[in-house]
Amino acid sequence: MAKSDSFFIRAKVSTNGTTYAQNSIDLGAYVDALGKSVLRIHGVSVQYGSPIQLPEAGNNTNSMTAYQLTTQSQTEMVDATDRSLISSGKLMVGTGATNNTSVTDRVDISPEMFRNGYLVAVEQIYIATDSAVAAVCDQVSVVLECTVETLSQSAAMALALSQQ
Repeated sequence: MAKSDSFFIRAKVSTNGTTYAQNSIDLGAYVDALGKSVLRIHGVSVQYGSPIQLPEAGNNTNSMTAYQLTTQSQTEMVDATDRSLISSGKLMVGTGATNNTSVTDRVDISPEMFRNGYLVAVEQIYIATDSAVAAVCDQVSVVLECTVETLSQSAAMALALSQQ
């Protein structure tokens, strides 16, 4: 398998209150199953909110913003058994009666890096977000560390068909 130098793909999706929101990420410049070219995602870094936004919840509430990265378009958040799921995560904020606040992002599979990478053979992947109760931030952004590789045409096509 031929390998390329790593490069980064960046994308974001704006939160829409407690409504599911999704954007596509065009991989057509890197992926061509007929031409045997596939993308390997080595790492996923996630940023919750705009650069200077503080995650927050109202008094005496727990709020959450979730994201997912999938190989198929979705209409709602999916769980880890969905074969299209590449990565997912949540940012939870809780505010108690005394206004003590807790923030955590370690409540989902949300990998920072894949041991052997995650092969993608579709020309679009999707970043999505949804919130419970209220959004704790206004957007979710990802940075994907990637390489392009060559597979045999039959292996690339089989992978592409399995991810559609």
